[in-house]
Amino acid sequence: MNTPPPPHTSVRRARVAALASALCLLVSGCSVLGADDAADAAGGSGGGMKVTLVTHGGKGDAFWDLVRRGAEAAAAKDGVDLTYVGDADPAAQADLVRDAVRDKADGIAVTLAKPAAMRGPVAQARAAGIPVVGLNSGIDAWRPTGLLEYFGQDESVAGRAVGDKLDGLKAEHTLCVVHERGNVALEARCAGVRKAFRGDTDNLYVDGTDPDAVTATIASRLRQDSSIDEVVTNGAQFAMSAVKAVRQSGSRAKVATFDLNKDLVEAVRDGDVQFAVDQQPYLQGYLAVDALWLYRTNGNVSGGGTAPVLTGPAFVTRSNVSAVARFAAAGTR
Repeated sequence: MNTPPPPHTSVRRARVAALASALCLLVSGCSVLGADDAADAAGGSGGGMKVTLVTHGGKGDAFWDLVRRGAEAAAAKDGVDLTYVGDADPAAQADLVRDAVRDKADGIAVTLAKPAAMRGPVAQARAAGIPVVGLNSGIDAWRPTGLLEYFGQDESVAGRAVGDKLDGLKAEHTLCVVHERGNVALEARCAGVRKAFRGDTDNLYVDGTDPDAVTATIASRLRQDSSIDEVVTNGAQFAMSAVKAVRQSGSRAKVATFDLNKDLVEAVRDGDVQFAVDQQPYLQGYLAVDALWLYRTNGNVSGGGTAPVLTGPAFVTRSNVSAVARFAAAGTR
């Protein structure tokens, strides 16, 4: 059972009270609010609460930029001091969590792309009394790892949904491109596609850090096997690489993908990509930070600590892409 912690002391209350006093001097008959009342009137704040968000995303990845923007929006709303860090190497990511523990963060949010690497650091955080929530990766591992809450997509469900959609599109042979070997979320997606899809599904492992190599590897496989009529990627930028690979190889294959960004929106609109599965990364970052603030300030636990909060899957196709286009252009979808 999760016991709500005592409310976090607000370092902003003195400032709010001072502002209220100054305003009251300008208004006849106004009584000055006390510090506590002023903070309540202002809607409360994080009061200098420190949150560290540690992901497995590399620098310059558009997907993780969306996660970060969502987290920053929640931090700004809640008055939280946010530190965002990430490393694709699981050992380095684990060290970043340990750093947050040493820095006495008030809350930590983590991704569990490689769950085994995170068990020790999460245990250290819990021993220090620091709540830890999960997002994006590790929907099957967050409870055993000891996380308080989880925000993300059920990747197996998303994969099966894609398999069903490919059946509806009359595809026969799918290539599922994995850009990070061993990432549990990516593996679960492709396994889900294979389970639901009535045709053939092959995995293709590529080096996600090298876009040109991704294009070349996909193109090579398409030249080798002309029966492949669908390429499914696990990231918006890799979908664009797949589009290039199809053109270079002269293949008849179509392209679909998990995840979304503004470039992908245009590709769907133009018909270069059939559809995208949106797991709403901005929302994942936002909810993770906001959840830690709510837990610290009000003892709230989303899902009761037993059920994940799902942010996807949602299909974006040519018929509905206009509904999300303006949000993607603003960098929030």
